[in-house]
Amino acid sequence: MGGLNKMPIQDDKTIYTLASAAGRAGVAVVRLSGPSCAQACEALTGAPPPPPRQAVLKTLRDPHTKEHLDHALVLFFEAPHSFTGEDVLELHIHGSRAVLQALFESLAQNPSLRPAQAGEFARRAFENDKMDLTQAEGLADLIDAETAAQRRQALRQMEGDLGALYKNWAADLTQLLAMSEAALDFADEDIPQDLTKGHNKTISVLIEAITQHLCDNHRGERLRHGFVVALLGAPNVGKSSLLNALVKRNAAIVSPIPGTTRDIIEVSLDLGGYPVTLADTAGLRETADQIEHEGVRRALERATHADLKLVIMDASQSAKPDPTISALLDKDALLVVNKIDLVKNQSAFPQNALLIAAKTGEGLEHLTQTIINKIETAYAPTQNPTLTRARHRYALEKTLAYLKAAQTATQDELTAEELRLALRSLSQITGHVDVEDLLDIIFGSFCIGK
Repeated sequence: MGGLNKMPIQDDKTIYTLASAAGRAGVAVVRLSGPSCAQACEALTGAPPPPPRQAVLKTLRDPHTKEHLDHALVLFFEAPHSFTGEDVLELHIHGSRAVLQALFESLAQNPSLRPAQAGEFARRAFENDKMDLTQAEGLADLIDAETAAQRRQALRQMEGDLGALYKNWAADLTQLLAMSEAALDFADEDIPQDLTKGHNKTISVLIEAITQHLCDNHRGERLRHGFVVALLGAPNVGKSSLLNALVKRNAAIVSPIPGTTRDIIEVSLDLGGYPVTLADTAGLRETADQIEHEGVRRALERATHADLKLVIMDASQSAKPDPTISALLDKDALLVVNKIDLVKNQSAFPQNALLIAAKTGEGLEHLTQTIINKIETAYAPTQNPTLTRARHRYALEKTLAYLKAAQTATQDELTAEELRLALRSLSQITGHVDVEDLLDIIFGSFCIGK
């Protein structure tokens, strides 16, 4: 019985860092965490910390020169009721470089303090059981969130929804493993004889739940990284003009000369709260130009990896897509007919086509909403939390394999070993697994050696 052991905190020194954004600002927040917060506060202000969670205006002075550094709002969070689980001190100061430099120089002279390493506050929160790894990842995602959908997903993960799901599965697995271990290790003791009754049913339920969780179309991972929409079509159908119209700036060169776009041009934007990357590609045609030929190859390759394809036709050239274009039209594609302002009869185009004029803006609002609807239909969050990282998926796939092996094992010892491996793999996602969990169940459920 073993598992993932947490790495110990490097030392017991109090750490400090700038908790707000770098650069000049009206207010900057410097945060300290560790056992010397009270001492550091008294050194800077000449008084003990204020009552927990009460903001008090204080004058900060250099402990050695007594030079006046700044006026600050001082907040104290007493362990364990803080973000890190340690004593935490926050100094809300004026956000000039000069004030920050002076304060950091004063803090650096205190031998019980040291600058924090990257992510160390969240690391200490994890070490002190204030959050699990999924919550720490959710916090990182929330800091990096650029759209409303990313913010909602990150908040849900940071608040523990995803970790709670995995912990419930881990609790079931811990129960299974504890009973299997007890049946093997304490067979001669006064214990019930049907400890492993119903194990196969529980394993089957777990297998089904994890399988369903994995079959999520990678929506959580796609939402973190953004959805790729590829613009495809023959030369001069208006792909670059459409890209510029959607992003509302001249991101791509527009020219009547065929083959102007030879490499993929990517632009990120927010569509309906979803992060979207538009990829303008080279025009699809047969060409003897080696550079343009490579551009066409990259365009087709990009199409295979895109979440959504906008397959674009020129309304003034043809009313029906040619075979090359038709081959791109699948469930992940939208047929877009551009330059409808140049034709009088719009009824000749396919009924499912989206008719636009990139230069005049006609039909763009409907196209944008259709793209948003496509993304929402395919990748909208479900009632259950979704996994958001490749490491989650890898660990769950391993867990699933171990559970299936446990289900088909022919010996009790092999079943217990597969369950142990499954629990270890699952617990790697949250970072919480301990041999004590098994012992608590074994010794708490019945008396050994009664």
